[in-house]
Amino acid sequence: MPKAFPLEFRRDVVAVARKGEASLRQIAKDFGISEACLHRWLKLADVEDGVRPGATSSESAELRELRRRNKILEQENEILRRAAAYFAKEISPK
Repeated sequence: MPKAFPLEFRRDVVAVARKGEASLRQIAKDFGISEACLHRWLKLADVEDGVRPGATSSESAELRELRRRNKILEQENEILRRAAAYFAKEISPK
């Protein structure tokens, strides 16, 4: 798996690329990353800045947390449903 670059480094590279003083190929070479990686970082930065449509990192994190919480609540609901059915059998006349 490729190494993860620090967020600050990514921001610096994107800022240099947005200045437009050099080609993206040269910027990628100077910073030791692939050109495809630089293009991806630029797209992600555009989403974060609201230039492109898409989910920002904070929205993605919130969505992950909500999905996790929803799964827990569904499991708790299933446990309660089964418990109610079990206790209903005990108290119903036969």
